[in-house]
Amino acid sequence: MLTPYRMDTNSLYLTEQLNLLGVDVIFKSVVGDNRKLMVAAAEHALFRSDIVVFSGGLGPTEDDLTREAVAEALGVNLRQDPEIVKHIEQRFAGRGWKMTTNNLKQADVLEGATVLPNANGTAPGQWISGEFDGREHIIVLLPGPPHEMKALFEGEVRERLRAKVPTAHLFTRTLKIAMLGESAVDARVAPIYKRYTEVETTILAGAGEIELHFKARGMTIDEAQARADEVADLVEDELEDAVYSRNGESLEQIVGYWLQMRNATVAVAESCTGGLLAERITSVSGSSRYFLGGAVVYSNQLKTELAGVPAEMIHRHGAVSREVAAALAEGIRYRCESTLGVGITGVAGPSGGTPEKPVGLVYHAVASDSGTEVVQRHFTGDRKRIRRFASTMGFDMLRRKLM
Repeated sequence: MLTPYRMDTNSLYLTEQLNLLGVDVIFKSVVGDNRKLMVAAAEHALFRSDIVVFSGGLGPTEDDLTREAVAEALGVNLRQDPEIVKHIEQRFAGRGWKMTTNNLKQADVLEGATVLPNANGTAPGQWISGEFDGREHIIVLLPGPPHEMKALFEGEVRERLRAKVPTAHLFTRTLKIAMLGESAVDARVAPIYKRYTEVETTILAGAGEIELHFKARGMTIDEAQARADEVADLVEDELEDAVYSRNGESLEQIVGYWLQMRNATVAVAESCTGGLLAERITSVSGSSRYFLGGAVVYSNQLKTELAGVPAEMIHRHGAVSREVAAALAEGIRYRCESTLGVGITGVAGPSGGTPEKPVGLVYHAVASDSGTEVVQRHFTGDRKRIRRFASTMGFDMLRRKLM
């Protein structure tokens, strides 16, 4: 997990499941395969938390050290469980494989632990509930492969935890905001959420999108939701139509909902975004009901041939211009016979910019029966970020047009 080749998804899943049980996750740690460091991490976790969940490091190889590290941190011994040995031997025999002796390491169980059977692998989980250093603790060891970890948590751990933790519920309301900056959003809403100290507020920023998370605790889920929604409702009133979702939907989903409600269709002509807008539209299941298609018109020739932009217009104003963006939107709408047409042209960089038309300059246009709207924006960041910003701006223009 410390290399760039694996993404930690286990902690995200476990955080979600623990939150559903009313358990706050206050720390996550990723430790390399070093016994001394793992023991120190385990001791620190036991000092700061009542519930500690370890994931990974339960396999048969030399670098699988979780059992040994936790045993050392707790000051307990490991014992080999003959039933686990039997299970491992049967699993190998059933597949016609020869079992190497290092697999027996997976049968080592911490003193006082309950074995959690793993139907999807050879390494079982372990559960310890008891006093450590003068405090009650729950310690859970889970295998690392996600399909094994999830099945074992759901089958063996969830109900054990539910029986142990005090009855409580956590609820998080998420507001998603388009095309407002993080500091601008916080300046407007901080005076609101600061009044509600019992609701935890988190702000997450992306390329053209902000998420506000309001997390509250209650004895029932309805009580927790009411507390979170009290703040969220006031914030939504303040930000008005900049908020596009409060139930987790993506911007592309919301635009799809609006298109279907209006019985409308859309087509796109993209230059600097290179098809990203179309890709995001079609990532939503059922988008064929409202997305007719479009064209990636990177060259000036194809802007003319596929979207009908006059060559003389490109020569006079340049490919990156208000006039060409409008012509792209109008041309692709005409060619595809769609309700709406979107045109995007700009300088994604890092090369190609000029003093008059710098990197990050993007023109967006939406054409409809009522006319064509063009918006000029200057985005900062690398090529990937600028393209993402530009596609998000296109979605937000569509959303506002349809509202």
